[in-house]
Amino acid sequence: MPSVREVMSKDLVTVDRSATVEEASTVMWGRRVGSALVMRGDDLEGIFTERDIMKALSKDADRGRTMTVREFMTSEPKTIDADATVGVALDVMLSEGFRHLPVTESGELVGIVSMTDLVQATSKRPSE
Repeated sequence: MPSVREVMSKDLVTVDRSATVEEASTVMWGRRVGSALVMRGDDLEGIFTERDIMKALSKDADRGRTMTVREFMTSEPKTIDADATVGVALDVMLSEGFRHLPVTESGELVGIVSMTDLVQATSKRPSE
């Protein structure tokens, strides 16, 4: 089974915790991703996802322009090591209800893996 390192994305989409929900969703939409990592310098502070956008807008859609990512992000998100297997990552995501997991190596952020990445890595492809 492949490792998370083999299927993760190294092209990280990041936002500042002071970004508005609208700004973060614009960045995510433009990059065609379902989450953005919230950084403080080189440190991972949180993760902001499509679900967080829905939560924010369900509270007050008009305030989406002013509410900040900090108000809705998941602080100190769970991470997975780059050398973990795709199967372990899938188990974590399914048991915790996540669709995105930041990936670390020796405590440093090196990528992100999505449920889609894991499903594609484990799906059986027809022989050619």
